[in-house]
Amino acid sequence: MTETLATPASPGTDAPALEARNLTKLFKVRHGLRRPGTVHAVENVSVALARSSVTAVVGESGSGKSTLARMLARIITPTSGELLLEGTQVPLRQRHRQEYAGHVQLVLQDPFASLNPVHSVRYHLSRPLKIHHMADGDMGDAIDGLLRRVALDPPGRFIDKYPHELSGGQRQRVAIARALAVQPDVLLADEPVSMLDVSIRLGVLNLLADLRDKSRLAILYVTHDIASARYLADTIVVMYAGELVESAPSTELTDAPAHPYTQLLLSAAPDPARAAPPSLAGAGAPPSLVSPPSGCRFHPRCPHAMAVCREQRPPTVTVSPGHSAACWLHVSDLRPSQTQAAQTQAAQTQAAQTQAAQTRATQTRPAEPAPGTKPSRHAGPDGPGKPAGPPKED
Repeated sequence: MTETLATPASPGTDAPALEARNLTKLFKVRHGLRRPGTVHAVENVSVALARSSVTAVVGESGSGKSTLARMLARIITPTSGELLLEGTQVPLRQRHRQEYAGHVQLVLQDPFASLNPVHSVRYHLSRPLKIHHMADGDMGDAIDGLLRRVALDPPGRFIDKYPHELSGGQRQRVAIARALAVQPDVLLADEPVSMLDVSIRLGVLNLLADLRDKSRLAILYVTHDIASARYLADTIVVMYAGELVESAPSTELTDAPAHPYTQLLLSAAPDPARAAPPSLAGAGAPPSLVSPPSGCRFHPRCPHAMAVCREQRPPTVTVSPGHSAACWLHVSDLRPSQTQAAQTQAAQTQAAQTQAAQTRATQTRPAEPAPGTKPSRHAGPDGPGKPAGPPKED
């Protein structure tokens, strides 16, 4: 019997357009003759993409954002977890990819790499229309409609051009038009503006907002720029070292961040209204995902780290309606031994810098002359009587 992808529920239901439950992805790696290791790229991440909304996934490079997007697109097979399309569970194994792609489309970061340089815009847009039988016999009108939908108007000006003849913003719009050709329910945008000039980023962000409002698309917006996430997204999800650490409506998360890592991201974001230099409440670099820290993965960098942060993974706590954070700071029933401050990497770095500065100051300070001794005219840093250099000639 032929196995088919289960038919998704009706768009009128309350189920999210696409939902991930406890998605985990582990990669096996080998370093020369050493024993193989495991990269904990994504662990137990759950996210729901509702129709007519934009959900932003924010975090540093290497936090697992793109891996999550590729699992949602079924380009990468999750190690464990569940995917639900309109409330219907989707098999994790790589079958029925074409049918699934009719509902979920991915827009990649670099439009020049995602478009074939030897084919024109007409070819790139006609291929999905033919494969998914979406043209209804009039290919030219369908392509023109796609170009107008992404504000490449008049279509005749762009349809026969090649990728190298387009600007970066125009190439990304063609990539978005190609994704829209199959009339998807979900659009996964993996850092769609990071390769573009600042002057044209706003146009692409406004295009995504227009698709959300007029086409009722559920959009996942992957970015490391929390300022653009606040501008575009309805909900922001923050990831760190492969784990989800905070989730909230975009305005609430940026106005009242509950996790120290989110506070660090916001303090590092440019703010024209901020007069004083930003105060970065944390130091160090993200941990290795081959051997991630025990307990909370942010505790080596966290200025508020406690003993329990090193020992146990924090639970996800509801801070306010719709706002959750995985942080021990919001757990009220901790024992006194668990709340003792831990020596964090940030504190260790600051202590080492202070000690080094004190050592340099001691080495360069001139020695005090002995009582009753007249200092030499050419007293140097090693004390009186040892000239700092040859005396000047008369």
